[in-house]
Amino acid sequence: MASKTTFETLIVKGTKLNKEQLSSILDLKTEEGEKFRELLTEKSFSSIDDALNDLCELMNVDFIKDIPSNDILADLVRNIPINYSKNHEVLPFKEEKDHMLVLTSNPLNHKALDDLRVLFGKPVKSLITTSIRMHEAINKVYEKSTAALEGLDDIEEDDMDLDDPVIDLLEAGDDDAPVIKLVNRLLFRAVKEKASDIHIEPYEKDMVVRFRTDGILFDVFKPPKKLQNAITSRIKVMANLNIAEKRLPQDGRIPLKLAGKDIDVRLSTVPTSHGERIVMRLQDRSNVILDLNQLGFSAKSLAQIDDILTKTYGIFLVTGPTGSGKSTTLYSSISKINTIDKNIITVEDPVEQRIHGVGQIQANAKIGLTFAKGLKAILRQDPNVIMLGEIRDLETAEIAINASLTGHLVLSTLHTNDSSGVFPRLIDMGCEPFLIATSLLGIVAQRLIRLLCPHCKEPHVPTEIELNSLELTADQIKGTNIHKPVGCNECNHKGYSGRTIIQELLLVTEPIRTLIMQRADGSQIKKQALLEGMVPFRDHGIQKVLSGLTSIEEVLSNTQVDQ
Repeated sequence: MASKTTFETLIVKGTKLNKEQLSSILDLKTEEGEKFRELLTEKSFSSIDDALNDLCELMNVDFIKDIPSNDILADLVRNIPINYSKNHEVLPFKEEKDHMLVLTSNPLNHKALDDLRVLFGKPVKSLITTSIRMHEAINKVYEKSTAALEGLDDIEEDDMDLDDPVIDLLEAGDDDAPVIKLVNRLLFRAVKEKASDIHIEPYEKDMVVRFRTDGILFDVFKPPKKLQNAITSRIKVMANLNIAEKRLPQDGRIPLKLAGKDIDVRLSTVPTSHGERIVMRLQDRSNVILDLNQLGFSAKSLAQIDDILTKTYGIFLVTGPTGSGKSTTLYSSISKINTIDKNIITVEDPVEQRIHGVGQIQANAKIGLTFAKGLKAILRQDPNVIMLGEIRDLETAEIAINASLTGHLVLSTLHTNDSSGVFPRLIDMGCEPFLIATSLLGIVAQRLIRLLCPHCKEPHVPTEIELNSLELTADQIKGTNIHKPVGCNECNHKGYSGRTIIQELLLVTEPIRTLIMQRADGSQIKKQALLEGMVPFRDHGIQKVLSGLTSIEEVLSNTQVDQ
């Protein structure tokens, strides 16, 4: 049983209520004459949500767990300074006909609630939530409001913590210009929400900032058009680009230290008819390289990849479209075989993760250090294992093949839609079929699909159309764990959180080598691989649907090309 101290600690720590205010609430009585204190302090609570929910029920006020921050109108906070909202933990939620719904973590903060009553000219009704959710909601609402820009001048150093999108980025201080703080704020929020890219897109009468999270783009903020040049110039200054050159594309890099993380931002600008369009790709260098078994491969594929990685020579390729996790798979593979008795050297563009004990070369086409030249130099460094960021041309492909035939294990990537498309692609580049057949060990083709949010996913009974699309019967799905996306505050109301791999692994066997030598097309090679037991994308995706990890729609939309 939880003690009185435990209950009070939960409430005081998780809300804006102080001990005296909480004590006055606990002394209240129900209609049956029982004190709140007797009903609450004798119970055991595992979280602040449980404790606060029960307290709100007794007080006859509404408790809200998942705050739909994206639905809160930015205009509601236009005349409320962000510091006032944070200090008092109050936020207008929704304007009804005869009253105003207000989020708060302290229903006894009569002064703040009365201020809002006067401001909106109507009674207020409280929606109670926790302090953490209050600050998350306040940050999101003010960021999409032009009031956020006005409120930036009021930000104090005390606010600079992980739960507040004002950061120590570039040591920004109170005297910095609002645009500098705005750019810092966007970078902080992108890192906090685990965005992979930031898009800043100018249009005729406005501009839009979008994030790509889990592979999906969504609107974040619409800064005033008048700030376009200032925002663009600030970002280009951070990347050491020429701010006077607006007619040509430019590429740059911004190294950041943010909340203890080393973030590498790769920047690309292109001129459009309405101004420079900017895309920034965020790479967290402090991320720990994952083990292969954490990426989402099937147990069978893991065993086969492990076998390939024990070979002393040959080529192992990872294929897939841009943003399908190829580099992550390569790094995990390198990390697995990175032992003291192996000399491992890589040529990459760019070097995304540092691996202790591995020689990593940064390709640089501007000075003539291409993948091919880097690979030639590597061969004079007595390597056991070579990793190439990508096979882009015939010269690189031929050197990689020759390296594999002279006693080196070569790992690399190639852009093809599936595993069987690798062979015709290499032949089209100009590689000899007998060399391809002799050198290749295996090809893993992969894509990333979104994982269902574990906080809000719901069980789902597939419709007949969905079953037909998956080529399953009702009997085959009995006892499985199929779910569908819903959306909650934890996943930004998207229904998904995080991604995993779906893959197919093609092993180069003797029958497949024969087909390669005969210049067979991809479909013939794929047919043979399926006969030999290769599990295609769709089937691997279906396994994850039946396990409750992802949705039917996600698998169908990401594997439609294969059918």
